[in-house]
Amino acid sequence: MGFDKSTVSRVIDRVTESLVARKDDFISRPDNQRKNVIRAGFYEKACFPNVVGCIDGTHIRITGPSIDEPAFVNRKGFHSINVQVICDHEGRFTNISARWPGSAHDYHVFRTSAIGQHLENGYQGIGQGVLLGDSGYPCRQFY
Repeated sequence: MGFDKSTVSRVIDRVTESLVARKDDFISRPDNQRKNVIRAGFYEKACFPNVVGCIDGTHIRITGPSIDEPAFVNRKGFHSINVQVICDHEGRFTNISARWPGSAHDYHVFRTSAIGQHLENGYQGIGQGVLLGDSGYPCRQFY
């Protein structure tokens, strides 16, 4: 497109900083009232009781970094960051964790995330709800 690489990099940095500054406007952990709406939504759509979110990892393709490059090669053979997302019954993000290279397993990303730590250490039972996840997540009381 004719733009200098450094100009594009600065613009991407500014846009990213702006998006991060507004993340709480778009991504938020649901309070108890919102969890009840989400539970009802999942039950209405799919007859799944007590579900407060769906969790999965997705690979965001990146250019291979010069440091620790092999760690960013995912199981599909391309460089990526493994991004964990939890969404509600309407597909709205309620939690995102984008800290791990592509070679990280979904469960590792979950276990080390803030929501993973919260559930591992403070889950008090089915009344708090459960997350639906695929086979990348072992059976636990909260999913």
